[in-house]
Amino acid sequence: MLQRRIFLLSPASCGGKRAALLFNPRADFTVAQRVRSEEGAPLGEVFSFLSGLYFRGKLNYARAFENPPPRRAAGVHIITPTDGLCSAGVMVTLRDLERFAAVPIAADESRYRYPLEVDAKRLAEKIGPRCEVVLLGSVATGKYVDVLEPIFGKKLLFPKEFVGHGDMARGGMLLKRAESGIELTYIPVSNPDRLGKSATKKTRTEFDARLETRV
Repeated sequence: MLQRRIFLLSPASCGGKRAALLFNPRADFTVAQRVRSEEGAPLGEVFSFLSGLYFRGKLNYARAFENPPPRRAAGVHIITPTDGLCSAGVMVTLRDLERFAAVPIAADESRYRYPLEVDAKRLAEKIGPRCEVVLLGSVATGKYVDVLEPIFGKKLLFPKEFVGHGDMARGGMLLKRAESGIELTYIPVSNPDRLGKSATKKTRTEFDARLETRV
């Protein structure tokens, strides 16, 4: 039997130059026209535009390998700055992007953390104890891990191949794996190898200290 697995995707930046293009009333490409409309555009499509290769790789990869428990939960969930976990198909408008851009993605930011905790706890109950949760996003800092690991515990994993690679390289890697059908290798976020060989001794010490407080 195939391992049950769902994916959590880190968000795209909603305050950069590419976001400004969506707000430009003269922009006539499809996603800009749709997100400026009353109906809006799908979140996955908007974030793919904002982040480019990296988010497109995450979304394609997650869709290729999702295997959620049947009739319990979706297999792909996108982390947002203010709205917790959302599906890739949820419709967003410029008003939503403005809200997203106004809230920092930081573990100590309640406007970001509280909705994410609520949705993550609800999701954990739905999927049960045997379903793995793969985070496709940064694990070198606590902005996602510090919120999600206390909820999902050892079930929260990330691709080992991410270590030592930047966003562009990760995006290309994910797209190639999605096309080939060959899945990446997952390890728990509690594994110190997530920090990579270039991590400083201080960073690793702080990481170990955080783990000790959770025992």
